[in-house]
This record gives sequence, structure tokens and C-alpha cells, in this order.
Amino acid sequence: MRIAFVGTGVMGKSMVVNLLKAGHEVVVYTRTKAKAEDLFALGAHWADSPAAAVQGADAAISMVGYPNDVEEVWQGFLSAARPGCLLIDMTTSSPSLARKLAAAATAQGCLPLDGPVSGGDRGAREATLTIMVGGATVDFEKARPLFEAMGKTISLQGGPGAGQLCKLANQIAIASGMVAMAEALAFARANGLDLDAVLKALSGGGASSWALLNLAPRVLKGDFAPGFYVKHFVKDIGLALEVCREQKLSLPGLELAAKLYADVEAAGDGDCGTQALARLYFSRAG
Repeated sequence: MRIAFVGTGVMGKSMVVNLLKAGHEVVVYTRTKAKAEDLFALGAHWADSPAAAVQGADAAISMVGYPNDVEEVWQGFLSAARPGCLLIDMTTSSPSLARKLAAAATAQGCLPLDGPVSGGDRGAREATLTIMVGGATVDFEKARPLFEAMGKTISLQGGPGAGQLCKLANQIAIASGMVAMAEALAFARANGLDLDAVLKALSGGGASSWALLNLAPRVLKGDFAPGFYVKHFVKDIGLALEVCREQKLSLPGLELAAKLYADVEAAGDGDCGTQALARLYFSRAG
């Protein structure tokens, strides 16, 4: 397929690489062209706007930061996409916005899907992302080859917006898991234990989790580089809380994680990885 792709950040760049490896033609737009030079060397093409990128495309993918970015990119997509073009938002965004954009795309004869992902920088590099999709079954099946080039666990969750709702459930589970990881390390550190030995013990038993296996080792190395940005996680938690308010649903664990990650961001770590929560705990313990 000929694919327009907007958003070549920490995860998006690797997703483009995997689409190219699968034999697709990819046209990218990014605000800073120089940051995509390595993609051009692999065969990607450049467009100077989302509208230019989507011209003649079979599919268009957005993988950007925030709901307002999604809306802006899709304005470009919808201005130039041909009927029958798949329009796929893989950003973690607002379920209500996904439904709104799906209605606009369908009215123009395009095929909309919301397909947010989980798996971080490693999952994007290794094409093992979990992809949670909302939209029509026939459109999902048409997009399946693209999803299979980027991910491993791929599922249709329901109609428009359902992929976003599933991803928010994913983020709720991760939020509590991150708090658990940070508190376990902070407790062990405060009691003078060898953190490497503690991590080895916890990772092999019932306390094991994705955060312990993948992010705790980074914490012990002092590596707080982003596999997924704190600032984007704060956004995701906020989206989940917004849905909770709409549904009159109380999730105390999520509310605690929201407060803690707001403190991480306020401490200047918004551009760090989500494992920076552990550094907040360490700083408070002295």
C-alpha cells in the first residue's frame, strides 16, 4: 500500500521502519524534516503537509501527541483523501474525538479506524505492539496487513472509539503497576537492600509485572530516557479520568497515579520516561 504517516517520534519512527520493511511505500510528514532523514535513507518519501502526504494514498496513519494534534492532522487528511482511503489514528486520544472523526471520514467515503498502541519504544522497534482497534470489521480487515507489520497482538474492540476506550483501560492498569513498581523499589532502597537482588527476586515470582521486567532495570541504571513520555502519560490518565467523570465512575488508584505523575511533571521530568516516577519516590525518601 501507499501510506501517509504523520508523527515520527519515539514510537512512530520505528513503526514507519517496519512498514517499509514489509514492502509498503510510505510518505511522511513531520514538522522538522531533518529528524526524518534516516527514514528517507530507508526509502520513505517526504511531504510538506498532512494533506500533501495523503494525496493518492491507500491509507493514512496519525501517531501524534495530543487530541488537538490529531484533529489538526485529520483536517489535512480529510481535505485530500480519496474515497476508500483508510484513515487510522494510532495516537492515544479521546474516544469522543475518535467517534467525531469517524463520522466525518465516513461521510466522505473514507474508512476510519482508531488503533492506539501499547508496547513502548521496544515494542515499536520489534514490531510487537499491542494494537487496540475501533471501527467497522470490514475496514479492520483491510487494515490488518498494516497492523501486522507493526504489532503482534491485534484486536477489534468494537465500533468507533472502542479502541481508545480499550487503550485507556490499558493505561489505567499500567498506572497502578507503575506506582507498585516505584513503591517496591523505594521500600527496598529505604531499608538498605541490594536493589538488583530485590529486582531479581520480585521478577521471578507473583509480583512480576511488565514494569518490573522492563522499566525497573532502567531505574537501577539511572536511565530515565523516554520509552513513553511522562507528559503523554499524564495526558492519557487525564483522558481516562474524563471518561470516568462522564460515567460517574470512581477509580481511586487512577486518581492517585494522576496526582503522582502530575508531581513528576512539575518536578521537570515531563520529557522523561514513565519510570521517572521511581525517581520522585527516591527523592522524597532522601
